Amino acid sequence: MKSSRKSVFNALRPWAMILAANAVVAFLVAAFVSPHGIIMAGTTGIALALNRFFSIDTALAVLILNVLMLLLGLIVLGKKFFLTTVASSLVFPIFLAAMQCIPGIGALTTNPLLASLFTGGLLGAALGVIVRLGTSTGGTDVINLVMNKWLHWPLSVCVWATDIVVLGVQALFSDTEQILYGIITLVIESLVLNQVMLLGQSQIQLLVISRQFEELRAKLLTELQAGVTLLLIETGCAGWQGKGILCVIPPRKLFAAKELIDSIDPEAFLTITQVREVRGQGFSYERYIDAERLQRWRSGSFSAKEM
Repeated sequence: MKSSRKSVFNALRPWAMILAANAVVAFLVAAFVSPHGIIMAGTTGIALALNRFFSIDTALAVLILNVLMLLLGLIVLGKKFFLTTVASSLVFPIFLAAMQCIPGIGALTTNPLLASLFTGGLLGAALGVIVRLGTSTGGTDVINLVMNKWLHWPLSVCVWATDIVVLGVQALFSDTEQILYGIITLVIESLVLNQVMLLGQSQIQLLVISRQFEELRAKLLTELQAGVTLLLIETGCAGWQGKGILCVIPPRKLFAAKELIDSIDPEAFLTITQVREVRGQGFSYERYIDAERLQRWRSGSFSAKEM
């Protein structure tokens, strides 16, 4: 029963995160982007331009554009892309229309710089969540992927090309400050998005080279309760062949690990690296420890090779 609830939760969590991310983006557009005339990329930027030139409702314009892009993606990129994109493409304009109906939402701040900073940070975080889940926001992403497929341009070039065109069109009816605020928003959005893409269970990785590797391994396993991997190595100068220790630990255990290594071999070669994300047994999966063998290890009743 418990496992079934967990599987249902794991299945629903990505969809809940997609809905929440789209709600955040819709809020930002309704509260800050549209009221302050901040230029932005994507179909939202095109919709803002259509609203300015032809007085078309922004949410309706986004919906029409996203549906057209979805159909193009279905024809050119296939059903798999369509299914992973349809949620954001249809949900976002609905959320945007709902946000625009909130009284006073466009008067949260009169400072356009604060609006652009706030928009860039939260927009990057929301889009980063959507991309991390393996889906897409649709819209101009479809154009970028189609250009990549047909013209064989690098995807980054396609993204920059569409963004420049969309931003350029909006620049025709925007003053200098609005353009600069838009650039600030875009830069912060890109920086935050990249950080969210790399966000994970940050850990510390240790690489230890020592002649006392067997004793170090035993202490790291038992006293620090850390996972250990042995690597066959040969030193470049002396040509000593032995085993190096690769160990990944939480940051809070770093001091204890250094003290432990120093107490066994003060001359050990040690490198310390911060890694962005660690997955696998003991981190993203449950760690399984044989309590009986661990007790025998501590008592010294069997060799290190058995561990």
